[in-house]
Amino acid sequence: MQVTVEIPDEDAKLIQQLLDALDDGSEAFNSHGKLDIATLARMLLEDVALAWRRPGSWEGANMRQVLSSHGYEP
Repeated sequence: MQVTVEIPDEDAKLIQQLLDALDDGSEAFNSHGKLDIATLARMLLEDVALAWRRPGSWEGANMRQVLSSHGYEP
């Protein structure tokens, strides 16, 4: 499935600044390689799926907390 999402330019700028700060040039110690906005979105959506598929996993449990913080109780 392909999804297109629009976000405010200022948010995109801040996200890119964060991604630039995260990139240490080493892909050996992370799960998804060098992050760009598309890879970040894919990674986070995978964690949303884990919140349902494997709610006790670290990723799933933390994403459930994020959803709960926004007022969504899975």
